Parts: sequence; C-alpha cells; structure tokens
Amino acid sequence: QVHLVESGGGLVQPGGSLTLSCAASGIIFSIYAMGWYRQAPGKERELVATTTSGDSTKYADSVKGRFTISRDNAKNTVYLQMNSLKPEDTAVYYCNARWFKYDYWGQGTQVTVSS
Repeated sequence: QVHLVESGGGLVQPGGSLTLSCAASGIIFSIYAMGWYRQAPGKERELVATTTSGDSTKYADSVKGRFTISRDNAKNTVYLQMNSLKPEDTAVYYCNARWFKYDYWGQGTQVTVSS
C-alpha cells in the first residue's frame, strides 16, 4: 500500500521560512517524479514544484527564486524549502508521486502565512 505523509506545515510570519517533508512508502521512490501542489480556499489545486527521477526541477512562476524542491532517494523523502513566504502562499500543500499511470497523493499539510 502506498503512503505519502507530509509534515512541516504551520503558521509563519510573512518573510519567514518553512520546510515541508513528504515521506513515501510502498513505491520505488527513485523512479517516481515527485511534486508539491497547493490549494488555497476557493481555488483550484495548483502545481508548486516538481522533481523528476533525474533531478530535473520545475517551479510555478509565483515561487521561483523563493522555493526549492529536493529529494533524498535514500530516505524516500522529498522536501520543499520555502523562503520569503507571503500571505498568498497560504494553502494546503500536497505531496504527489507520479510514474506513468500511477499517481498518488498525500493528505496535505496546512501552511498559513500571517502576521
């Protein structure tokens, strides 16, 4: 059974930093593309960042230069380092694992950016 468990969310002030983690089990982690998506209240889920099995990364324009996605295949974990956080970054952040037709999601972790 596949499990993706996110952690690291919370409340942070504007300009602050957080690091999200997603621990995966039940998959051959190294072959999967891993990603972070987010969904704000009243909005559709959107891509934040992805990393392929070959460590190629892609970012949404809104987070370029502020967020960094990375993966540790030895720990079956993907990370999202978030710096210079803005109130508009407030959302539930979801971890995603994808390989061909196989597509899995975590339960999400709340990130709230507010003073």
